[in-house]
Amino acid sequence: MPRTIRFDVLTLFPGIFTSYLQHSILEDAITAGLVQVHTWNIRDWTHNKHHRVDDRPYGGGPGMILAAQPVVDCAEAVQAMAEPPGRIILLTPAGERLTQRIVEQLAQEPRLLLLCGRYEGFDDRIRQLLNPWEISIGDFICNGGEVPAMVIIDSVIRLIPGVLGEQASIVDESHSELGCLEYPQYTRPRVFRGLAVPEVLLSGNHQAVAQWRKEQSELRSRARRPAPPPPSPNPRPD
Repeated sequence: MPRTIRFDVLTLFPGIFTSYLQHSILEDAITAGLVQVHTWNIRDWTHNKHHRVDDRPYGGGPGMILAAQPVVDCAEAVQAMAEPPGRIILLTPAGERLTQRIVEQLAQEPRLLLLCGRYEGFDDRIRQLLNPWEISIGDFICNGGEVPAMVIIDSVIRLIPGVLGEQASIVDESHSELGCLEYPQYTRPRVFRGLAVPEVLLSGNHQAVAQWRKEQSELRSRARRPAPPPPSPNPRPD
């Protein structure tokens, strides 16, 4: 039986995902039964007549905070709807930065609950009660967790067998091999606006092509992802 994965997206704006789920590789994977994506509106778990999900922060400060009650109740209810209960991913700028290695770990999970924030963030009791894996897609701020949730889905489904036509292509992609960036790629025409395809790629020498690609990958990685400098030694006490 093929391995499948289920995503449950907990959000205040489920409509954002309507078009996203109906295109390209994701749509094909859903049709093939390899991927399931369910969206849930956190407002459906509020206990007030106006379906309010936020409130002012204790201690003062700008903006509004997502309240614990509707978020925790929503997550627990959705977990109980299917087995296994799944791993909760809280999408937050304060989380662990997403890498290909984390994507590979997520792809081993049969079910992921993606918790999308809004406003100025979450009541911290959400984190304390749900014990989620906190993940950030980068050191910048989005308007909410919906786009980061799409990033998680897009990157994870590529690692589900059968989703991509050529699984071998995954191995050569950026970040898949020891964190190296992918080498430059070319296609027809052979010359475009005076820029020619490197001769080695036209040689038919597979060993030379492989060596060129390895070298180019290393050069690109050093230029764009330089290693951080070593920590400075502790100064000797006077």
